Parts: sequence; structure tokens; C-alpha cells
Amino acid sequence: MIVVEANFVLADASRRDEAIAATVPWQRATREEEPGCLVYCFAPDPVCPGVVQVYELWEDEASLAAHFEHVNYLTMRTVLGKIGLASASSRKLRVDATAPVYGPGFVPSASFDM
Repeated sequence: MIVVEANFVLADASRRDEAIAATVPWQRATREEEPGCLVYCFAPDPVCPGVVQVYELWEDEASLAAHFEHVNYLTMRTVLGKIGLASASSRKLRVDATAPVYGPGFVPSASFDM
């Protein structure tokens, strides 16, 4: 499994809601049309007014690679480019283990040995 965590800073913070709204159709299309996409979400950062947080979850490298060639991804880049970004950062993480956060009695645990 691959996690992509990213954020972008808009050149004009007042356009954040517009930016998120403009990407909704492409977020939905990515979720519904692209095999291997488990999560694809752009959300406003509640602390930083001009920042959008991005969270993606992909089944494998092949599905993420296909996404980078898909019209949904290419259109998303064009849409955001027209709105104007001041900066962006992103990274991908390969996940080798998963476990629930909460165990019996709804007790949180950082351990993967549940």
C-alpha cells in the first residue's frame, strides 16, 4: 500500500474554497474510475488559511503510476495551476503493516501487535 501526503499553498489564500470546489469533480472521478485508488481527498487546513492538505491511499505502485498518466491527474494539475500555487510539497510512503488504532475497550495503541 502507498500513502501520498501532500499540501499546497495558494498564491491567494482567499481562493482556497474555490480551489477545493474546483477539484471535487476530479477527486470523485479519481476515486470512482481509477483502479487501486482507496482514498483521494483534498481538504482545507483548519489552521493555515491558504493551505490545502492532500491525502491519498493507493493499493500499489502500479496504480499510483497509472494515476500520474490519467486524465484526472493531468486535469487536476491544470485546474490548480490556473488558480495559482505559491508552493507545494509531497511525499509517498510505502506501508508494510497495518493495524487498528483502537483495541478492546476503545483503547488506542501505537503497536502493530494487536
